[in-house]
Amino acid sequence: MSEPIEWIVPDGTYKQRIDKLLAEAFPDHSRSDFQRAFESDLVTLDGSPISKNRKVSEGGVIRFEMPSIQKLDMSPVEMELSVIFEDEHLIVVDKPAGLVVHPGAGPSEPTLAHGLLHHCQGQLSGIGGVERPGIVHRLDRETSGLIMAAKTDVAHRALSELFQSRSLVKEYLALACGTPELMSGVIDRPIERNPNQRHKMRVGTEGRGRARESRTDWTLVETYEAGYSLFRCRIHTGRTHQIRVHLKSAGHIILGDRTYGFKDLPRLAQQPKRVMLHSAFLRFEHPLTGEDLELEAPLPEDFKAFV
Repeated sequence: MSEPIEWIVPDGTYKQRIDKLLAEAFPDHSRSDFQRAFESDLVTLDGSPISKNRKVSEGGVIRFEMPSIQKLDMSPVEMELSVIFEDEHLIVVDKPAGLVVHPGAGPSEPTLAHGLLHHCQGQLSGIGGVERPGIVHRLDRETSGLIMAAKTDVAHRALSELFQSRSLVKEYLALACGTPELMSGVIDRPIERNPNQRHKMRVGTEGRGRARESRTDWTLVETYEAGYSLFRCRIHTGRTHQIRVHLKSAGHIILGDRTYGFKDLPRLAQQPKRVMLHSAFLRFEHPLTGEDLELEAPLPEDFKAFV
């Protein structure tokens, strides 16, 4: 654990959420830092653990500490990485389809995190613990394209705040079944985990259960005679399987996405061997240098074959 900190709720405060007060009072800690502290019952009011949505008033004595980060139990693995951008704070790589981002509960295999440890010579943020050192966000195994990692804890906190602020532009290219009637549209539907199939997500009902707000803007790029289309999708939220679930809800299952019901298209000479989704574009202001960055990942060869 970190050293405990004692803080008295300032004068003039009346029934304000404690998580927001702490985030404003201690900007060196990110929201995710405090989230972990609340989940571990390490934030107390007058000696008793409280939840993040507890409303407090002036004079309350708050005591908190941060959970320790588990030591990294991973060995660097040399692998060929396609680096799109790198400086002393962060690195952005073009992940190939089939490469897992970080170790999980499944079979042991080299992951992107192992490769980054080797490339960065161990200089990666430890905020993610043993599961995903330095990794700020994630891509599914079969999704190719841009993914970002932080080299320092300061960069990790700054990038996490950037993602939470939704000021970062993330665009994907997707090949999906069918032809939409419109040239563009917005899918603004909440997403939740499927209670009957835990490895899948589904569109839920806003305000009910664990469904979380999710928004995807899409533009039609091209249509093909074999019965599919190329979509450019911008996501405003980062839910698990968001584009896959949203496009399916609009009647356009992504090519190769058998988890969500893809069936072979008879007019294709060769069926896709993976989910045809590619993280193609990132635009953001570097949170530490202020540089405006626009990064693109070229289409991989298997994707080009269908375009």
